[in-house]
Amino acid sequence: MPGTVLISSAYLPPVEYFSVVHKADNILVEREENYQKQTYRNRCCILSANCIQTLIVPVFLGSFHKTPLKEIRIDYSKRWQQVHLRALTASYGSAPFYEFLFEDFERVILENHELLINLNSSLMLVALKIMGLEKNIMFTDAFIPPGKTDNDFRYAITPKKKSSFPHCEYTQVFKHNNRFAGGLSIIDLIFNAGPEAVNYL
Repeated sequence: MPGTVLISSAYLPPVEYFSVVHKADNILVEREENYQKQTYRNRCCILSANCIQTLIVPVFLGSFHKTPLKEIRIDYSKRWQQVHLRALTASYGSAPFYEFLFEDFERVILENHELLINLNSSLMLVALKIMGLEKNIMFTDAFIPPGKTDNDFRYAITPKKKSSFPHCEYTQVFKHNNRFAGGLSIIDLIFNAGPEAVNYL
């Protein structure tokens, strides 16, 4: 899909998200939409020893008003950073590239970004750098209604429904019922494949 793709901001999003990014020339990240709960905007899925685990970044929401994504602030009254970092260590401590790459993600998670979109963007840049991908990333300055532009993937990749994107299997630390687990955060692929992760997108 050459050209520009429109995607949502996401917290350590799944592999298929980066597959879309990989195939595009330019990346346009949505920041003007109203924040949506229970999406990858503030959560990711990793593979633990016993199950697929969801990690959620707690955020403040404006009372009963719709809040633009670009204004969503992270709630640091909850110790989510420690929870997430411990979960990543427990899940990927024995992965081939954990020792070499964990600190790159840890540093960003511990930077105490005020806004969710800044945290997401910083983590995205880390993942892209590890995979050797250089992309022109821009942000929307006005909300684009669904169906008004080509290559709109803002609502196509969601934890609310099974992904329709094909999965290229790779070796994982844990396997449930000896089966490959798809739909996981890019961090699962990166810790298992390192710089070669780009070959699985």
